[in-house]
Amino acid sequence: MLGLPLTFLSPLVLAALVTLPAIWLLLRVTPPQPRRIDFPPLRILADLLPEQENPARTPWWLLALRLLVAALLILAAAGPLWNPGAAGGRGPLLVILDSGFPAAYDWRERAAFAAERIEGAQRDGRPVALLATGERPGGLETVSPAAALDRLRAVKPQPWLVDRRNHADAVTRFLAAQPDAEIVWISDGVAGAGDSAFSEALAAAAGARSLAVFQAPAPPAVALAGLENRAGQLVVHVLRAVPNGRDAGTLRAMDLKGLPLADAQFAFQPGATEAEASFEVPMEIRNAIARIDILGESSAGAVHLSDERGKRRRIGLVSGSTADQAQPLLAPTYYLARALGPYGEVREAPGGVAEAVGQLLDQQVSVLVLADVGTLDRDTYRRVAEFVDKGGLLLRFAGTRLAAGNDDLVPVRLRRGGRNLGGALSWDAPRTLAPFTRESPFFGLAVPADLGVRRQILAEPDGELSRKTWAALQDGTPIVTADWRGQGMVVLVHVTADAAWSNLPLTGLFVDMLRRVVALSGNPDVVGADQKADIQTVAPTRVLDGFGALVAPPPTAKAVQRNHSDRASPEHPPGYYGPTESSLAVNALLAGDKLAPLPLGPLASRTAPLARAETLDLRAPLLTAAILLLLADALVSLWLGGHLQRLRPRRVAAAAALAAALGLPCLVGGQPALAQGSGRASPDPALVTRLAYVVTGDATIDQTSKAGLTGLTQALAARTALEAGEPAAVDLARDELAFFPLLYVPVAPNQPLPSPAAIRKLDAFMKNGGTILFDTRDAMNARPGGEPTAETQALRRMLATLDIPELEPVPRDHVLTKTFYLLDRFPGRYGTGQTWVEALPPAADGERRPARAGDGVSPIVITSNDLAAAWAVGRNGEPMFPVIGADPRQREMAFRGGVNLVMYTLTGNYKADQVHVPALLERLGQ
Repeated sequence: MLGLPLTFLSPLVLAALVTLPAIWLLLRVTPPQPRRIDFPPLRILADLLPEQENPARTPWWLLALRLLVAALLILAAAGPLWNPGAAGGRGPLLVILDSGFPAAYDWRERAAFAAERIEGAQRDGRPVALLATGERPGGLETVSPAAALDRLRAVKPQPWLVDRRNHADAVTRFLAAQPDAEIVWISDGVAGAGDSAFSEALAAAAGARSLAVFQAPAPPAVALAGLENRAGQLVVHVLRAVPNGRDAGTLRAMDLKGLPLADAQFAFQPGATEAEASFEVPMEIRNAIARIDILGESSAGAVHLSDERGKRRRIGLVSGSTADQAQPLLAPTYYLARALGPYGEVREAPGGVAEAVGQLLDQQVSVLVLADVGTLDRDTYRRVAEFVDKGGLLLRFAGTRLAAGNDDLVPVRLRRGGRNLGGALSWDAPRTLAPFTRESPFFGLAVPADLGVRRQILAEPDGELSRKTWAALQDGTPIVTADWRGQGMVVLVHVTADAAWSNLPLTGLFVDMLRRVVALSGNPDVVGADQKADIQTVAPTRVLDGFGALVAPPPTAKAVQRNHSDRASPEHPPGYYGPTESSLAVNALLAGDKLAPLPLGPLASRTAPLARAETLDLRAPLLTAAILLLLADALVSLWLGGHLQRLRPRRVAAAAALAAALGLPCLVGGQPALAQGSGRASPDPALVTRLAYVVTGDATIDQTSKAGLTGLTQALAARTALEAGEPAAVDLARDELAFFPLLYVPVAPNQPLPSPAAIRKLDAFMKNGGTILFDTRDAMNARPGGEPTAETQALRRMLATLDIPELEPVPRDHVLTKTFYLLDRFPGRYGTGQTWVEALPPAADGERRPARAGDGVSPIVITSNDLAAAWAVGRNGEPMFPVIGADPRQREMAFRGGVNLVMYTLTGNYKADQVHVPALLERLGQ
């Protein structure tokens, strides 16, 4: 407008400016309000003759002020915008918006840029067509700009690389029907499938039309492409399309519950587009990793989900050969250890076969490899059979001993006597392997041309042999067979693990085959078998959205095969498929994938930077100025009428304050309103430390528990720096336990078992650092060696449902006896009961400490001394119950034990640190 970057949302409102002359005349003929002056009546008599009077007129500067207010109001109503963005053509607007995961990082800016273009079309009265390339292809139709904006708000980035080629036909048909359309392509700058074909089709269909490709100078997307579970470390591959200034970052590994396990740093070399990050953590932690994220990168490509296939296995090797020690480099275990080392933690055990197998099974190996092991003794056979039945993987290699064996821990029936080159059952030349079938876990592996098998163990033919065969020679004789046994699997390689019968162990195929076999451990359902047909396809349970968050799967997501190993697609979005205990992970990128810049081809000359126009809405400033001028006009009118002089100073100040209050909101007009805090206070237990007791429903017991914890709280305030709040009554069915460090649970004789949800809540409370004090209160009734009391039986029923550690009576050197007072017992109302805590690990040889502790606070303490009754006090602080015992200081010792217990739960085992040893030894010697 007038050569300025200014436009109006409602330009017709500007027609009201023609009324300004009429407003001028109206204000001019309307005189100001007469000025009233109070004077004595004698002044009237002084001037009886009236003088000629002329009516007063409104000052010209006040007229100009009021006209300016009217003009500002009219301009504000017209919706002025400064720098509203580039104006488009006259035809429809086609917005092509890339919506794959590379666009998630700066999605808000991309969506705002698209909205800006659509709003420009709305101002020009042009229809809009919106195409999101991450969605399924379909027809393109023009809609109103308002409908296009609603559609844009519903578009979200998708968790896969877009295939723009699928939309080429729809774009070509739309442009053929709309010859004057303007095209705006908001690209993510990352190459997908068929991008060259899409660019060429778009350029051909656009012709001389207005077309611009907007993209960032350097695509900001950073993604993860697979991991390698190497020896001693977990290596994750990090990718970017081009050097984009994001040269370093942090990866975070989390478990299935979303709890962080470890962090790792990565850094791109100058100009590089690939980097690595290494998690150097123990194997147990590596196997617990379920998800790896790039911190600060909210996209599905920045997330790698892991399943059983990505875990590192503990593999046990046992050989029946006697050449292991005489010629170790020729032993089968040497070949196996070299081949399996990169993919698992290989372990060997000394001794004979029985001893080695027993030791490895005790070490909880996931895969047990028996190289030329023949007959197993009864105990070893039973243990190996149980190992397989419970989900283990048994991998056996042939040899002379296996050929003479007679156990059934093999997948097929074996023919006694092998087949060898030049023998009775022989062939003229070494045979090679046939291509792997699609049903085999080795499908896709290339067979070396120089591979040759000279000898093998034959399988007895039967109707199940073809189903159990994973690899075969060119003549169809099986070379690798497998079958299920219980929840596990038995795999047999019909040649030796060394080069005695074939050169297979000397090839890279041997390594790849073993890697895939080991990957089946813990997740054997990935291979095809008739008896597992019901779980061959698994449905999605949780999938990633474009921002990398796990959500419920959409209706369009389809099930996948158990051996699915492709990257994510619209039919199979990234996420977890199948049940939680054996889920299959699908990721946006695979190991070996690359991110490349988008090839624009003939559209390269039509690119522009993705930068929004700095549009300024002038309505708020204009309205603010108009209101301020109206306030000034009101003050001037009061001054001209003489009313301002009669106002008292106090009223003037009040009027000024009111004017400021009215004007202040206008000064911030047009800015987003800041949400006020709700004012709701945080829960009291989160602010004040409180002891808690479980409500039993027995009024007497509950009153005693409350009075007892009240007395203990008062003792803590008087003797320590802790000022705890009032004890809290807890209902396990509805109350949260996380706020309390110590939970007192009195056990009633006929108390019903807590619900499963309450049991889980107690278990989580103990797992997260809380301590539960169970008090059976039956020390007077318990008899050594006699029948357990009703309270003890109730406690046993409850503990049977909880995951509790091994317990022991409180030892004299336990840190609980030293946390505040030096104690050797923990009496309550009774002094004869025993107090139990989590058992401590045995002390190291020669270690002498006055205070020992475990890794943390004992999650459970059990007593029968009725502690609450000893602590209970009335309103005036007097004891409520007498103590039963010969020690006159029993109540005092009960309070000291309670103080120690609370300080122990709050401060942990710091008293067991060596820094406290001198002071403790000095006090113990006094």
